[in-house]
Amino acid sequence: MLSHRLRRLLAVAVLALAVPAVAQANSVTDWNKTAIDTLVAFPAPAGSAAQALQLDMAMTQGAVYDAVNAIEPRHRPYLLGTPFVSTASKDAATATAAYRVLSNIVTTVPATIAFPNRAALLTSLGAAYAASLATVPDGASKDAGIAAGTAAADAMIAARANDGRFGPSPWVSNTSLGHWQPLLNPDGSLQLDPAPWVANVKPFLLHSPSQFRSDGPNALGSRAYARDVNETEALGSVTSSVRTAEQTHNAIFWQTAGGPAWLWNGAARGLVGARGLDLGDSALLFAELNLASADASINVWNDKYHFDAWRPWQAIHGADLDGNSRTTADATWSALITAPYPEHPSGHVGLDSAALEALRIFFGTKKLTLDVTSSRFPGETRTFTNVREPLREVVEARIWAGLHFRTADVQSKKLGRHVARYMAKHYFQPLR
Repeated sequence: MLSHRLRRLLAVAVLALAVPAVAQANSVTDWNKTAIDTLVAFPAPAGSAAQALQLDMAMTQGAVYDAVNAIEPRHRPYLLGTPFVSTASKDAATATAAYRVLSNIVTTVPATIAFPNRAALLTSLGAAYAASLATVPDGASKDAGIAAGTAAADAMIAARANDGRFGPSPWVSNTSLGHWQPLLNPDGSLQLDPAPWVANVKPFLLHSPSQFRSDGPNALGSRAYARDVNETEALGSVTSSVRTAEQTHNAIFWQTAGGPAWLWNGAARGLVGARGLDLGDSALLFAELNLASADASINVWNDKYHFDAWRPWQAIHGADLDGNSRTTADATWSALITAPYPEHPSGHVGLDSAALEALRIFFGTKKLTLDVTSSRFPGETRTFTNVREPLREVVEARIWAGLHFRTADVQSKKLGRHVARYMAKHYFQPLR
């Protein structure tokens, strides 16, 4: 009898080879784009911060997967174990699951958080849902699909109730050397993380938010620390004479609205169309991509507030106090890009690593053509032919941006891969 792992590898090998002549979208990719576009439009404290947006994408795509899989069970369910008739409309199930989860996400943002476009987003979601259902003929199949989508959405909403979203910040100010302190706004207020609570949210797949704790920053007096500081000091300054124009452009390219969720869900939609994946495989792909990325986000943010490591700007300003003769202080140094939370490990790289490893696992190959777009440069699409290529560049881009030290990027890359591989081992196994 073939093992679960071998059957999975055989299935993804077929997917990797099956490239149709004409690319096309489907209801899963349509609602994936609707989800991203909706969540990016949230105010940052309400959920559009990259680390929080990724959690909402996981809820949406996990429910869509369960709805479609309940109609044609191919893999173990994520939450919904109730089967539905095989004649149920998968399109209606997809739209219903996505719509109900997204509507719940919009309506449950606490009233204490300013959300001026809440009503407009709910109206837009309602219109998108009505348009989706209008394409499905009325009848028993449509009704059964709506029932499957409703059941999947309800299961997800119940599972994520009281999961720690919008909870208290774990950050405690520490003015000791090596600890993070926020930058100041022009009015003197602190630039604080809009979603620090992600650090303590209940994971989707892992046992705890710190299951894959990274090794942590280098000791201040070490050669490795000095190497990191000197590299970022030279390359990451807003006025760097070492960083090339192309490196500057690429550093900004990856700093897109919506973060890694925007980047890799968009690339995955391209893969679905180019490879002609059906609804079942599309739903599985987006569930694996987003649930792995969500838990990477949680684990990375837990690490950030656990280590509370200072950012390069702070380390370079205080280099005359770090006890390391190999570093040089520069009180005028400013980063090309800044971020309002501790440095270690890299949030962007952790989510990138989990997402790209999930894609590699799903298709059974690292040789994938990824078309990547950024909101920072509308109209520009960059194409990569191997999942390792963009990850290598993002590691460098966070240094070019002055946001991170190399150690934070390297350890975060490892963390993200651990999460994706854990998911592949313990979830979404093919059914007999």
